Amino acid sequence: MNQQELINKNPDENWDLIITPQKSWFDLQLRQIWCYRDLLMLFVRRDVVAFYKQTILGPLWYFIQPIATTIVFTFVFGNLAGLSTDGLPQPLFYLAGITAWSYFADCLTKTSTVFRDNQAIFGKVYFPRVVSPLSIVISNLLRFAIQMLLYLGMIVYFLFQGVSFPLSWEILLFPVFVIFMAMQGLGLGMMITALTTKYRDLSYLVTFGVQLMMYATTVVYPLSSLGGKMYWVVALNPMTFVIEGIKKSTIGVGVLTPETFAYTTVVSLVILGMGFLIFNKVEKNFVDTI
Repeated sequence: MNQQELINKNPDENWDLIITPQKSWFDLQLRQIWCYRDLLMLFVRRDVVAFYKQTILGPLWYFIQPIATTIVFTFVFGNLAGLSTDGLPQPLFYLAGITAWSYFADCLTKTSTVFRDNQAIFGKVYFPRVVSPLSIVISNLLRFAIQMLLYLGMIVYFLFQGVSFPLSWEILLFPVFVIFMAMQGLGLGMMITALTTKYRDLSYLVTFGVQLMMYATTVVYPLSSLGGKMYWVVALNPMTFVIEGIKKSTIGVGVLTPETFAYTTVVSLVILGMGFLIFNKVEKNFVDTI
């Protein structure tokens, strides 16, 4: 029985909200997200506070992780392996990739366990389930913004050291690439969390898979240093041209063409769309299978 049939059956009863089963893959009910925006912000606040609650250093962990990873990458990939950084200072090149990749990876890994982590509240209270993964993307965006301050600080430092960065109008595309990261992390995460309701093994493979995926993205090496089949293998990674675009828009070095931008746009939209559809299909009966 759909909503209209229920109203016709009980014309004398006025309901503020009627909860009915979803019938279609495309019955996403995205309008409800705006109605539950207060709950969304509450979840965002919970995720941010929970990150550094009962820790000694608190929000400083936002800076410690990228700094430590940059030092390790500079030593291993820059000094020992001698990988190219497109003429950029090694710490700046690695920090650019680490900052962007960390946002995508956090969105993906945390979203991929939404059903498992929230099964208690999902089984007791009604609200649009998509609010939970959206809160993760937004709360991680705050963390990304804080780490970007560290990245900008390093850019300013090297400017005073005499390093020049060929910036242009492409800096206006920076927010677009951040949106692409959010779309891909959210979409892939929702696909995985939907599948883990039946296949729990996937939740154990996500973290390992994300680490492997990073080495197939231009975080520790520039795309310009690759050739032949290796170039196309890395280029097919949906995050590759996002990382390249962020580097190009902020420090002027990276592969950014109309073709690569169009490819990233299409892939990001497809991933997000598939994520919403699969999530919508599974959320109707996940409580019975989880």
